[in-house]
Amino acid sequence: MDSDIVIVGGGLNGSALALALAQRGISVTVVDALPRDARADDAFDGRSYALALASVRLLRAIGIWDGIKDRTQPMLEIKVSDGRAGAGPLSPFALHFDHAELEEGPMGHMCEDRVLRPALLAAMDAEAHITTISGDAVIAQDADAASATLTLASGRVLRTGLIVGSDGRASGTAQRAGIRRTGWQYKQTALVCAVAHEKPHHGIAHQFFMPPGPLAILPLPGNVSSIVWSERAETATAFAALDDEDFLNVLRPRFGDFLGQISLVGARYTYPLGLSVANDLVAPRVALVGDAAHGVHPVAGQGLNAGLRDVAALVQVLTDAQLRGEDMTASDVLERYQRWRRFDIAALAMTTDISNRLFSSDNPLLRAVRDIGMGAVQATAPVRRALMREAAGLTGDLPDLMR
Repeated sequence: MDSDIVIVGGGLNGSALALALAQRGISVTVVDALPRDARADDAFDGRSYALALASVRLLRAIGIWDGIKDRTQPMLEIKVSDGRAGAGPLSPFALHFDHAELEEGPMGHMCEDRVLRPALLAAMDAEAHITTISGDAVIAQDADAASATLTLASGRVLRTGLIVGSDGRASGTAQRAGIRRTGWQYKQTALVCAVAHEKPHHGIAHQFFMPPGPLAILPLPGNVSSIVWSERAETATAFAALDDEDFLNVLRPRFGDFLGQISLVGARYTYPLGLSVANDLVAPRVALVGDAAHGVHPVAGQGLNAGLRDVAALVQVLTDAQLRGEDMTASDVLERYQRWRRFDIAALAMTTDISNRLFSSDNPLLRAVRDIGMGAVQATAPVRRALMREAAGLTGDLPDLMR
């Protein structure tokens, strides 16, 4: 065989999985359709991730975190509020999460894509058990009782024991394995960018719920914040077409003036929002991780964290089986991974879906329900701490890499 495992998709989840497996002596080939230079570009482009504490632990375990932690921003507080853009004072009912209430420290860290992605790529380059194929796409795959084969656009054929699809919501790996998806569109689009501001953010993340969708203001190193702004699809299309100054003019009433004057930094992006969950996480000699397995609304900022939990669970299932002398790529072993992750994925999908529908509404009854609910949670310390631990990824059956 060319390698024990072939990972299709060399993004963040695929790279983390490759490193975790390789460090356990498992040979891995990573195939990514993007050229190497495009994946390694470290120019600032505004994209960033909210890494939960459990995800930070995984990155530390695979040797990445110590090299990037000084370029990340701890999230010391999270403030959640409800209101309408330009409509005066916010609702008096709000949530305030303070990291001082957690023994483990900050709930998570904000990390820019330009920091995390190159660090993962450099670590893969230094790992003898990893072979990387860039700028080449998988066009066919097949599996039998002995192995799986992949055919690349270049004509190259790879033989392996297991194919892991880490190739996004439109996963070709899943489609070729006959795995279907369940989901729907929200008729919302996320506008994503970064802004510089006059005043320091003090490590405070803000989630402001408005009828068209939530606006997240997430602290980055320095006087810079990441913006994830969900709007109705047609409105977002119009806003995305504006030049930078006009875009800022529509953002400012929603952003407010609590951080002083703001200006755009880097590029702007748009992402249609929807829910998309694979009906199965495994097939014969195939497993899915990350967006290939589940794509959820960014309302809770858990997309990457859920993918990294997939990574940690799959690594543990495979290596535990190998230590017991089993064929780690056998269907019954892969089924253990599916059983482990299925409930967590379903719960995340349901929670983000309900949260988005509940908060992206101007119905007076729903507004009253959610405001009273937030007030009740804020007044109940044990419930508030439980939600903080959930956001930090510290609940449930944690894989060893996240302990």
